[in-house]
Amino acid sequence: MREKLNQIGQQAQLALEQAKVNEDIEAVRVKYLGKKGELTAVLRGMGALSAEERPLIGQLANEIREGIEKLIETKKTAIAAEMLTKKLAEEKLDVTMPGKVNALGYKHPLTIVQEEIEDIFLTMGFNIAEGPEVELDYYNFEALNVPKNHPARDVQDTFYIDDNIVLRTQTSPVQIRVMEKQKPPIRVIAPGRVYRSDALDATHSPLFHQIEGLVVDKGITMSDLKGTLDIFAKRLYGEDSVTRFRPHHFPFTEPSAEMDVMCFNCHGAGCRLCKGEGWIEILGCGMVHPKVLETCGVDPKEYSGFAFGVGLERVVMRRFGIKDIRLFYENDMRFLSQF
Repeated sequence: MREKLNQIGQQAQLALEQAKVNEDIEAVRVKYLGKKGELTAVLRGMGALSAEERPLIGQLANEIREGIEKLIETKKTAIAAEMLTKKLAEEKLDVTMPGKVNALGYKHPLTIVQEEIEDIFLTMGFNIAEGPEVELDYYNFEALNVPKNHPARDVQDTFYIDDNIVLRTQTSPVQIRVMEKQKPPIRVIAPGRVYRSDALDATHSPLFHQIEGLVVDKGITMSDLKGTLDIFAKRLYGEDSVTRFRPHHFPFTEPSAEMDVMCFNCHGAGCRLCKGEGWIEILGCGMVHPKVLETCGVDPKEYSGFAFGVGLERVVMRRFGIKDIRLFYENDMRFLSQF
């Protein structure tokens, strides 16, 4: 039995020397030290030994076991070091090689101009207000003095979720929500996406962006509206910009107006950009209708206000000479990288 134990020790040592990976080491351990291993099998036969031989063989068996276990740990350490050396060689970094240039993204042209407009009004004391894009019919129409069956709904045909829930057609509902929650004085702009059931073509989209503004306080007049929007135009288009206001009609403002800016390309002479008119329409505005104020819990006898709304796409298209609104939504890098 002594000879058999020495033979097991030699065979295990030879097998471990030939092991290349951890799986080979585990196979050696199971073969010689496992529950059904060769060393275990020899130890089961110790019952047949004499009382004098049993402790000597037991001591030798323990020495053989400890020797194999030490060889296993040594081999594992050697293989781990070898694998690390190989990995470091494969992942070696040549610091003299030129680095890879990561492609930088671009701000979307709508974002560029929206942030510029926001900055203009923030410096004038306005705050930015937001509201839900999926809106109640009450906030989108009725609170804005547009009851059911009102003709104005025809030009704001929208997407209905049900009879009382719509995709907002303008950001005016944000103004209503602000007036309901905040007492005057109020100075806010409300930028965001809006939706109308328009066929998609070069100048129309079922999704577009608006930036609306609202001021409510004591003693607000039409001259405050004109002065605010005149400053806005000068900061957006240049200090030499000239504005004009034309009478118009909106259900939620009275009086109402359209604001034009003298064409910054031809300075009023008429060109292709302004379609020969010399002026470019950029927004609608007016004094907040007393009925709208009253609906929101604001006393129209004590407070007055003005509101305006500008179509962001319209401003951006004229700023950059873009002729097709669909380019904004196609995520074409050839288009976006120009800005």
